[in-house]
Amino acid sequence: MRTIETHLAEVTALVEAAVRSRPVEPLVVTPEALAARPDRYRDRVLAADVVAPIDVPPFANSQMDGYAVSTAGLDPSGPTALRVAERIPAGRAAPDLLRGDAAPIMTGAAVPVGADAVVPIEKVTPDSFPPAGVDAVVEVPAGVVAGAFVREAGSDVAAGSVLFTAGTRLTPARWGVLAASGLDAVEVRSRPRLLLVSTGEELAAPGAPLGAGQIHDANGATLAAALAEVGVDVTVARVTDDAAALLAVVARHADDVDLVLTSGGVSAGAYEVVRDAFEGSGVTFGSVAMQPGGPQGWGAVGVHDRDLPVVCFPGNPVSSLVSFEAFLRPALQAVTGIGTPRARWAVPMAHAADSPVGKHQLRRGRVDVDGRAHLVGGPSSHLLAAHAEATVLVSIPVGVDRVDEGDEVEVWALDDPARHEKADR
Repeated sequence: MRTIETHLAEVTALVEAAVRSRPVEPLVVTPEALAARPDRYRDRVLAADVVAPIDVPPFANSQMDGYAVSTAGLDPSGPTALRVAERIPAGRAAPDLLRGDAAPIMTGAAVPVGADAVVPIEKVTPDSFPPAGVDAVVEVPAGVVAGAFVREAGSDVAAGSVLFTAGTRLTPARWGVLAASGLDAVEVRSRPRLLLVSTGEELAAPGAPLGAGQIHDANGATLAAALAEVGVDVTVARVTDDAAALLAVVARHADDVDLVLTSGGVSAGAYEVVRDAFEGSGVTFGSVAMQPGGPQGWGAVGVHDRDLPVVCFPGNPVSSLVSFEAFLRPALQAVTGIGTPRARWAVPMAHAADSPVGKHQLRRGRVDVDGRAHLVGGPSSHLLAAHAEATVLVSIPVGVDRVDEGDEVEVWALDDPARHEKADR
């Protein structure tokens, strides 16, 4: 049996081959475009380095409402009386500052030629602007230094500098930097497109009446939701235990997807539809030394003159979801740059637990306020409701068949605890 690490490397290589061939996609950098198509802009990753075309700010401007002054004309030992010049609002060209003048200036307005500092309105006498067009004098205190309350041109971004490198995920602040830099469009990586196929004669659509021996398809919902978290565009299908039908579904969608993910039908029993359809055509089936999620499939199938990467998960709901956390989520994050890798850290166990010999067990659990790992539910791979209450996977590696209370274990985060509906308190 292969290790989790070996299988993760195999899945990552498949995802790399599938995603790196995708064309880049131009996106317009305007608030109107972002507001009109928020889903299109969420979790996008740059396809190339972005260079700043201009300085940001593009000119020296005032950090405060106050007076623009020349420090060369100020008395260093006491207040200096200056004539009040024409007001300088934001968004207009500033007339040059004459010797002996102080120009009322608004936050964000251009600092005029001849001025090298801004004195906040509350620091001068009187501490308010005179009416426009009225001759007035203002007293500026001693101690004003050159550069005070002036945002120099390029102090945020210098023209010609690399704003962001290829592979950078675009957050709201980064979209703002692009806009402030005057860029009207950027190239981003296209989202991975995945065909998600739930398999099994026993599956019924959620909400549909159940026939004899049927269950509702949970894997389609759990995996589609998980894939959305890492920016994948998902097409969903469901097939019975019919290998020809599965191959037909893959062929029908092959030109529109980069990767196929199946759940179910990968073990060594009868009615293993995925194995029946893909074995011998470039997909390998085998076992990973983990529980749950041991049976796995990986490889590529030839369809429409191309090799289409395929990843195959087992059908039990927890096995499928744990397989996603162990393999596909980290592979997609590594290749696409979308999302933050799940945190892993060591904590003591709250109670004893057994683990199967020769398997890397991943148990559902929570880290409570006592800082210890508490298992949630049993180890059975159908206990999805228990998984829904878990915030971590408790990792018990190969070679450890028992952990006792107080033994240190590694836990893998399943979610941000602050967002969890029942966060530990």
